[in-house]
Amino acid sequence: MMELTRKGEYAIRGIVYLAGKPMDKVYLLSDIAAAVDVPPTFLAKIFQQFSKMGLVKSFRGTGGGFMLGRAPENITLLEVVEAVEGPIVPNRCVVNPSECNRSGYCNVHPVWAQVQGKVRGVLEGVTLKELAAGA
Repeated sequence: MMELTRKGEYAIRGIVYLAGKPMDKVYLLSDIAAAVDVPPTFLAKIFQQFSKMGLVKSFRGTGGGFMLGRAPENITLLEVVEAVEGPIVPNRCVVNPSECNRSGYCNVHPVWAQVQGKVRGVLEGVTLKELAAGA
C-alpha cells in the first residue's frame, strides 16, 4: 500500500504527540486524542495495535493511559506506518512474485522493487524524536 490511509495519518499524529512528551509520565487517551484531533475510539484501536508491537506501553485502571514503548530516537516512521498499514508495497509482485506470471521476465519488476526500497529507506531514516522536534 503506497497511499497513507486515515488510520495511518491518525497513528502518526498520536504517536508523534507522545514522542514530544516526557517519557516518565502516562498520558490519557482522551487527552492525546483531543490534542491531535483524532476520534478517541479510533485512536484506542490504533494504540492497542501499537501496544502489541511494543511501540507504546498501556496502563489500565486509575491513572491509566499510554506512554512510548521506547525512546523516540529508537522508533522510526517506517515502524509506525507498517504497524498500521502493513508492508509498503508499490505493486503486489514485489511482495509475492507468484502473484504475477510475468515477474520472471518483466522489465518493470526491478523498478517496483527499487521504489519499495527507496520509500522504506526514507521512512526508516526518520525517527519520532526528529518528528516531535519539528512539530
